[in-house]
Amino acid sequence: MAQTKDSSSLPSDCTAEQCRAELKAILASPDFNASERERRFLSYVVEEALSGRGAEIKAYSIGTKALGRGDAFDPQLDPIVRVHAGHLRRALERYYLVAGQADPILITIPKGGYVPEFSPREAQLSPPESPSPSTIAPFASRGLKPRLVAGAALIALVAVLLAGWWWWDGHVPGANTPEIPRVLVDKFNDLNGTEASAAVTAGLRQEVVEQLSKFDNIVVMESSPAATTTSVAPPRFALSGSVELSAESFRLRVSFTNRLDGSVLWAESYDGGTKVAELRRAQADIAHKVAMTLAPSYGVIFSADSARRVDNPPDDWAAYSCTLSFYAYEKLLDAQTRSSVRACLERAVERFPNYASAWGLLSLIDIDDFRYQFPNDPASSQAALQRALAASQRALEIDPRNIRGLHGKMVSLFFSKQIDAALAVGKQAQAINPNDTELMGEYGSRLALSGNWREGCALSAQAHERNPGNFGSYNVDLALCTYFSGDYAQAVKLINETVYPDNAVYHVVAAAVFAEAGDKGEAERESIWLKQNAPALVANLRQQVSMRMARPQDVEIFLASLQKAGLQITN
Repeated sequence: MAQTKDSSSLPSDCTAEQCRAELKAILASPDFNASERERRFLSYVVEEALSGRGAEIKAYSIGTKALGRGDAFDPQLDPIVRVHAGHLRRALERYYLVAGQADPILITIPKGGYVPEFSPREAQLSPPESPSPSTIAPFASRGLKPRLVAGAALIALVAVLLAGWWWWDGHVPGANTPEIPRVLVDKFNDLNGTEASAAVTAGLRQEVVEQLSKFDNIVVMESSPAATTTSVAPPRFALSGSVELSAESFRLRVSFTNRLDGSVLWAESYDGGTKVAELRRAQADIAHKVAMTLAPSYGVIFSADSARRVDNPPDDWAAYSCTLSFYAYEKLLDAQTRSSVRACLERAVERFPNYASAWGLLSLIDIDDFRYQFPNDPASSQAALQRALAASQRALEIDPRNIRGLHGKMVSLFFSKQIDAALAVGKQAQAINPNDTELMGEYGSRLALSGNWREGCALSAQAHERNPGNFGSYNVDLALCTYFSGDYAQAVKLINETVYPDNAVYHVVAAAVFAEAGDKGEAERESIWLKQNAPALVANLRQQVSMRMARPQDVEIFLASLQKAGLQITN
């Protein structure tokens, strides 16, 4: 990717004229949903960068030269540049998802600065050709967390993952469940060779096995099947490690490899004390960190398998790819992708009727149909909720401890106004796997929206911190938390960091947050967007908010903020 962080150089893979032409196309497009200020912001930083003055692009210069602030402007006291930068990033994201899908050049403004970056479309959207270290191990350096593609590239990712199900030939189901990733936890190497070091080494490995085994989306193996065994698939991944003791501490070095090509997907070192109390705590803490890095929905295994390209995929892989596509959809939350993922999951459970996790994810897709479909037809909405509950129950009939099944059941019960039952299911699921951050975040949201803001928001914040994917729904939940706590500045920050340009519920929360923060312009902007793009939702705001919040006092507080934003509330 060509970058303009160095003010003395222009992008090497596109000319200044091409970049200016791309800017012109963006500004002329009706799908570029940016205010006049933000258009001036974008024009200013692009022209400065293309003119070799990237080093001069600072918050002060943007505020005074593009946003109309005077010479006394202080970026530390006035957040206008940060706020408009967040809006501008969202507007560019939406543009490239809609009108700009075929544009030859992408203009982005990375977080952490205001200098734009320019790149040819091919560099952003080229799918991996084969499972080489450069494609399936983009985070192989030690300690680097997995990176997830965002924005337009997510559409390409979902398309690649969904492509597999077209290979299914529709034959009568055979096996009841598909193969899911198998992880071999090798014996850790004891570098000291003493009785004490052997005990520490064995204890660490056992803790890691225990923590990984809490995840039902992988199979953990402590030994590889014999070569003559054909009924058990060999593990595709292996976790190995070594332990070295000193007088008062130990060091564990671990690496995670793809056994198909030997590439190292992740490696890390951990230290701990050897005193009894310290040792037990350190073993549990390290095992937890390893499991959280590898096994969650947006962890190392997910990232490696999402990048894997399989020609003529077997049914097993096609069905498993459907579950991967669900998590890619969650980064977008758009209706078109949701429909494609639904078709894929329905085919997966038809082919593998005992695939509990696919049933659980199908339940969550039905829930999204219920909560994000506008206008809300009462009959179809109720049918979607009933389908969601039935799919979650099917998942739990197959596997009573399936986390996605419990997840779907919890949310289905919540929207059915069976609040206590929903929270009981969430508590049960959290006890089964306290490392599942998706469940943690959703359970936290349900607790908060039921009125237990303190405990629920704490769980949502913990999920936000732990999840490598860190997708936007956590930010929306936390924005609501900070809104109800009265910290409107933090709520604005969280909203500005979130990119769900076409999700109406996101815009409702943003309208309330901006109104209470005193940003009348942004509140009005969100209000106008809702009236233009979600009139059915605007006409039924009381019903929609009451459907999501359990306590009447919370509903009234939130509706008052929406009124302040310029939205009319009918009884």
